[in-house]
Amino acid sequence: MVLDKDTAKKTAELLLQINAIKLNPKNPFTWASGWKSPIYCDNRIVLSFPPIRNYIRESMAKQIEREFGTPDVIAGVATGAIGIGMLVAEYLGLPFVYVRPEPKKHGRGNQIEGFLDRGQNVVVVEDLISTGKSSLNAVTALKEHGANVKGMIAIFSYGFDLAVENFKKEHLDLHTLSNYEFLLEQAIDTNYITDKDLDTLKNWRVNPADWNNTSKV
Repeated sequence: MVLDKDTAKKTAELLLQINAIKLNPKNPFTWASGWKSPIYCDNRIVLSFPPIRNYIRESMAKQIEREFGTPDVIAGVATGAIGIGMLVAEYLGLPFVYVRPEPKKHGRGNQIEGFLDRGQNVVVVEDLISTGKSSLNAVTALKEHGANVKGMIAIFSYGFDLAVENFKKEHLDLHTLSNYEFLLEQAIDTNYITDKDLDTLKNWRVNPADWNNTSKV
């Protein structure tokens, strides 16, 4: 996966600008997984800023066409990527579906919401890639439904080794607008963080599961 440098830097700049990504090495966040982290990412905030969401949707749409051609359907991963996935589909003039984490326990028991025919080419849209587990769960559901999953595109990735391995095992092509390296570069260039903060953020990235904020920053 080779990122477009201008897009990666611009995306990182915009996410920091609206606090979609928050960096706080001194007071780390606690993720749902229990990990302690000096960074927290909530890309759904993008939807509240029209100029920025338009930049994100157009950048994702163009990258989809460049990397995968024009698919039959765009699929968003619930819940974080439903909004941006629908915007991308609208921009491309394509049908849209979204994938739940698991089938509903009532009604028709759907895991995939929307019309998707067997054999259709699908590109999956995500807002964020951490370990890749939930993203690949959606891909599995689409394949079991009979879809031909061409690949996935996300706004941002932490670039964890675990995620790289998970996508490699599934032979799935992943592309992102920006990533952790570009984020740190943008944060230091704009004095959003200090050099000491940068060291802490780099150390966390090496082993996030066991990281704790014992270093002085």
